[in-house]
Amino acid sequence: MKFIQVLFLLVGLSQAAFAFPENVDMMEKLKAEINKKNTYDRHKEATISKLKTSLKSIPASNKAAQFDWCSRIYDQYKSYQYDSAFVYVNRMQALSEQLQDKGKIYSSKIKTAFILLSSGMFKETFDNLEGIDVSFLTDSAKLEYYLLMMRGNYDLANYDNDSHYSPAYIAEGNKYIDLAIAASQPNSFDRLYLEGYKNLRNYNNTQAEAIFNQLLQRKLNRHQYAIVTSTLSKLYMGTPSQKQKGINLLIEAAIADIQSSTKETVALLWLAENLYKDGDIKNAYDLIQQAMADAEFYGARQRQFQISTLLPIVAAQQLTYSEKERTRFLTYFVLITALAVVIVVFTVLLFKQLKKVQAKERIIEDKNAELEAINSKLQEDTRIKEDYIGYFFNVISGYISKLEKLKHSIDTKLSIKKYDDIQITINNINIKKERETLFYTFDHVFLKIFPNFITSFNALFNEKDQIWPKEHEVLTTDLRIFALMRLGITDVQAIANILEYSEKTIYVYKMRLKAKALIHGDDFDARIMAIKAV
Repeated sequence: MKFIQVLFLLVGLSQAAFAFPENVDMMEKLKAEINKKNTYDRHKEATISKLKTSLKSIPASNKAAQFDWCSRIYDQYKSYQYDSAFVYVNRMQALSEQLQDKGKIYSSKIKTAFILLSSGMFKETFDNLEGIDVSFLTDSAKLEYYLLMMRGNYDLANYDNDSHYSPAYIAEGNKYIDLAIAASQPNSFDRLYLEGYKNLRNYNNTQAEAIFNQLLQRKLNRHQYAIVTSTLSKLYMGTPSQKQKGINLLIEAAIADIQSSTKETVALLWLAENLYKDGDIKNAYDLIQQAMADAEFYGARQRQFQISTLLPIVAAQQLTYSEKERTRFLTYFVLITALAVVIVVFTVLLFKQLKKVQAKERIIEDKNAELEAINSKLQEDTRIKEDYIGYFFNVISGYISKLEKLKHSIDTKLSIKKYDDIQITINNINIKKERETLFYTFDHVFLKIFPNFITSFNALFNEKDQIWPKEHEVLTTDLRIFALMRLGITDVQAIANILEYSEKTIYVYKMRLKAKALIHGDDFDARIMAIKAV
């Protein structure tokens, strides 16, 4: 029993080792969305295909309309695939040059700079932005320009990550975030997000949290939702008690990116980094591979470099984790196997024990049946003995009385010497009649005990061979022989003495009847003995 308890304890510990982390539901939701990534991408491709079809229908002479349709296709590609976005923004630049529209020329340069920055090409980004005159830009293009300058400077500060160059880039980024806020519409998504982001960078966490939560109450598209949740997650990551909340927000951001087919994203990478730090190696490894696949699909060189520095470390940890999992699984398997063997052994032992018990039960049942038969026979024998003992006491008492009277009569006659009268008295004794009386009494007592004897006896013969007593008879000699056998008197000589026949005569009677019976041999005798007393 102690061995079994230890096994169950070890199995319990092994199961506990396989327990999921707190964010299991959210992670399962993210994995489900990753499995549907191809579906979302096909939908994206279908949308782009329709736009391309519409572009083809625009006359070559209508360059302004072509520019607008190329801009729409670019918007679909800009966070999805760098190469394709680059093709269409180049067409926009060519068309804007042909139109000699400075606003469109500068707008095309800004859009080119966006995908260059997303791809990790900082120098080329700033080269494209150099010389742009914001006075020629529309309000939306002006905001796009400021946002790009803000992001470019902040990204360079993060890339350098030093005390010499980074502060200058941060200062430039701060300047452009203020310009972007001023250029955005009041209470718009851009205005609120930029104000929240500025507060976050200045460590005004309470104000930043309030603004981002206000944005989340709005009806946002999936890309906007991903931007807000991933930015807000940073606010919670620095507080241990709220880190899980930050992880969940990153998961939400990653799901939104997948659903919007956004490949130029950092949510998966940030999530993988934090899971790795928390020791969730398996999920970190799976997610960082997904982040690398997205970066490669988009063509984000800088992002690929970032991931490639982390991926080998996580992969090594994943290998170690896999080995531990394999060892744990083998331990678990061995424990389960041992437990199964113990169960099988106990099952076999119990089965054998059950067989023994069943065999003993059958023996007991057989013995009970034998005891019941013996008890029934004893009751029957007791009844027979009681009836026949009473019968013989009466008969013997009668004969003693007769002998006493006979003795007294003879003594009297001898005393008075009447010898002739003695002879007369002796001659008056009728032995045949006495024997008939004895048989008659025996027959009545027997049929009182076995009232169905004659019917049961004749059931063993064909109708023509059956023996039925005549009106003046109780039992015939044939029936009387087998009646004596039923009482247990099986010795032929004893039967012959009782009935005053020779042994040979009794034997002939028995063999003649048995020869006519429907049942032969010992079975016939067994059926006779099976006739029940009542």
